[in-house]
Amino acid sequence: MQTIINVIISILLIVPIILSVAFFTLAERKIMASIHRREGPNIIGLWGLLQPFADAVKLLLKEIIIPFKSYSFLFILAPFLGLFLSLIT
Repeated sequence: MQTIINVIISILLIVPIILSVAFFTLAERKIMASIHRREGPNIIGLWGLLQPFADAVKLLLKEIIIPFKSYSFLFILAPFLGLFLSLIT
């Protein structure tokens, strides 16, 4: 029972943070668009408010492309290894 409560509390803490990051990204994109004197992300929803959700769906549905003649394990491991080694330094 305690585990379920901990999971629910974790979800209740993480979801608002993820949503706020998504909308801060939207605000940043709109500010950058105004600096560049162009229209910002305003295609999806009213004033572009659904754009972060469209970006999340696009990210989740992207196809992972692994070259045919590559060592697939190393191809997938290399970005994680680069990030890990840079964080260690």
